Amino acid sequence: MTAVPIPLASVKRISLWRRYLRRPLGVVALAVFAVVVVVAVLAPWLAPFDPNLVDFRITRAIPGGEHLLGGDSAGRDILSRLLHGARTTLYGAVITCAAGLLLGVPAGVAAGYFGGVTDRVCSWISDALQSVPGMIVLLVVAAGTGQDFTVLMVALGVFLAPGYYRITRARALAVRREPYIDAARVAGVTNPRILRTHMMRAVYAPIVVQTALTAGIAVGMQAGLQFLGIGSASTPSWGQMMNDGFQTMLTQPLILLWPSIALGVTIAALAFIGSTLADLVSVRSEQPSRRSRGVVRRELSEATEEPSGTHEHDASACALRIENLRVGYATPSGAVKEVVRGVSLDAAPGEVLGIVGESGSGKTQTVFALLDLLPAGGTAVADSIRVAGEEVSSRTALLGRSIGYVPQEPMSNLDPCYTIEHQLVEPLRHVQGMSKADARARAREVLVRVGLTDPDRVLRSYPHQISGGMAQRVLIAGAVAGRPALLVADEPTTALDVTVQAEVLELLRELQQEYGMALVIVTHNFGVVADICDRVVVMRDGRVVETGAVEQIFQRPADPYTAELISASLDDTEGRHELDELARVGGEDETR
Repeated sequence: MTAVPIPLASVKRISLWRRYLRRPLGVVALAVFAVVVVVAVLAPWLAPFDPNLVDFRITRAIPGGEHLLGGDSAGRDILSRLLHGARTTLYGAVITCAAGLLLGVPAGVAAGYFGGVTDRVCSWISDALQSVPGMIVLLVVAAGTGQDFTVLMVALGVFLAPGYYRITRARALAVRREPYIDAARVAGVTNPRILRTHMMRAVYAPIVVQTALTAGIAVGMQAGLQFLGIGSASTPSWGQMMNDGFQTMLTQPLILLWPSIALGVTIAALAFIGSTLADLVSVRSEQPSRRSRGVVRRELSEATEEPSGTHEHDASACALRIENLRVGYATPSGAVKEVVRGVSLDAAPGEVLGIVGESGSGKTQTVFALLDLLPAGGTAVADSIRVAGEEVSSRTALLGRSIGYVPQEPMSNLDPCYTIEHQLVEPLRHVQGMSKADARARAREVLVRVGLTDPDRVLRSYPHQISGGMAQRVLIAGAVAGRPALLVADEPTTALDVTVQAEVLELLRELQQEYGMALVIVTHNFGVVADICDRVVVMRDGRVVETGAVEQIFQRPADPYTAELISASLDDTEGRHELDELARVGGEDETR
């Protein structure tokens, strides 16, 4: 039997639905609202009497007998009017939300996508609608249309459309800068099709949230209008029932109580549904529960697979020593996906250890587990993790002291809101306890050491005012400013051109030798390994397949996978001398 693939959008909706069902408050609110909907749909069959039937014998009657909720001031059955009033309430909410959607969403998407005049005109209209006193206009509309309920609800939807406009415009402004939108334009896709297939799908989640919140507002607004006497007396509604109960509140408070409860419960259910959905769509994934983390931890601890990797140094002589590290994630089905399986490795002071492997081999997960920087849902267990010869339970406390970290993508790891000086000085003050003057002097010193010839200008600059190579040097300076015993570099040359790569690698090697640090460098490039590393750990599928000195690994790889990886990596990779020559030629061209 051929499997039918499920569209990605459907998978996302299923995932959202499953996550929603794990929220007790949201489930209760959804159940309550579902009851209101069912009651509204089945009101003609559930109501024991005609909602407009007048029986003077039950005028202001207390609950009991055939009239479970009693009678109102006109002698009509309250329960029957309450059930039929739910139909009126939901009908009005649907009309209001539909009007808001049809007006606000297309305008917001078009304004965010096209910008310019379209954005200015639509934004002006939205601002104008928000500045008009809506209730007064609705009263005028009611008077001019003979209190037509449908027209009144459409008018209410017009005044609530700016809520849809704002969220869809903001989302469209962000999405239109995505590369796949540019790719669609280059491919010849027309603007209407881009709006329909790309932009509208991008605003789907916030629209769902806004609709739930708008429905609650619509229910309250229409009840307020009906309370003021807007609408036909022959059409049961909760607002009219509250008006009737308000007039007899001191003598017969139950007449006011029943519609107030129905209105309050419905609005609260919609509000909780909206807030729950907002929590779910505002983040890419939920934080794992304590129970799920415990399950992952137990599964990893009970794993029977033999550890992989070897140790080359005594525990007391290691700047880093990891024994039997395992990293796993809980899957939606409840199973545990193990991405690092029993990794053991070590690095001595003054040694450069390379961790190499193809994408998905587990090398970055190993480093993130060491740094306590695993993504949400990740759990790590190990027999032992030692830094600078001491067993540690929380590596986060050592960051900036015993452990330095150089991430990849330098520009995305610098905060655009702060100057370079602030981002270098503040960690030294709070972590190292330096005074502001000493911290600034140390920051300037390390910037000079990493090869920046104008450190004062760099300190005054914001990240967007420096190049990618300079940004990487700033990150290296920040990592070594605290003189750590261990420096971890995760793909430090990925985002740099080839000449800058050579300079950064040489700089890391010099700093490692100068400070006597152990340097652990994560890369998929064996050319980098050949340039800088003393030993190399080769990983595949979350396990260590081979460990050894760089010369040994290159000349006599023991594992066929290592040989294939070396062959694939070195086909188009320049060696150290070629990189140095390119750097020299580039410098001469820049001088000329």
